[in-house]
Amino acid sequence: MKKIALILSGSGYLDGSEITEAVSSLICLSQAGAQFQCFAPRLTVASVDHRTQSAGMPRDVLTESARIARGEVLPLSELNEAQFDGLLLPGGFGAAKNLCSWAEKGAGCEVLPDVEKIITEFYKNQKPIAAICIAPAVVARVLGKHGINVTIGNDPQTAQEIAKTGAIHEDCPVSDYVSDRDHRILTTPAYMYEAKPHEVFAGISKMIREFVELA
Repeated sequence: MKKIALILSGSGYLDGSEITEAVSSLICLSQAGAQFQCFAPRLTVASVDHRTQSAGMPRDVLTESARIARGEVLPLSELNEAQFDGLLLPGGFGAAKNLCSWAEKGAGCEVLPDVEKIITEFYKNQKPIAAICIAPAVVARVLGKHGINVTIGNDPQTAQEIAKTGAIHEDCPVSDYVSDRDHRILTTPAYMYEAKPHEVFAGISKMIREFVELA
């Protein structure tokens, strides 16, 4: 049975993992017969009130991620690449704010050392990496020098920043995904579009079918 590691970045699309994307990933992995374990960094970050979009109280990323993982989440520092067959990163602004500083600095961002180390190890050992929504930008920042192909949909500004990393951006509709078989990288745009939940699920479902096959 394939075993997949997921990196979460909190709970809620404005300051953490996008919940529909994360839950869709868990459902699709389960449907594919894969096991999974969620991880998240232990960080205290600024939060956003999702009702008013105003600033909220500071929150712990690991604690918030546990809401999605039904408590089954481990500190990112404990993720051992050798124990898993693939790596998956759901989107949400937490991927661009908490896993790295892409939201502030774009292609010149810093990536959390643990995140960069993990992505690099999975790539080095030819294990597939899947990323959703804005999370492909994190992967591009780490692996762009290898000329990987990714998608974040069809947003020109973000695509331009991704190109600065050395990665190649491909436009893609919400219900589909981009497969870079040579580098074993799979990406789907999800809520980079103003999409409906079933459209987001369709793209994630297609991507994860190939992702588990490659793992």
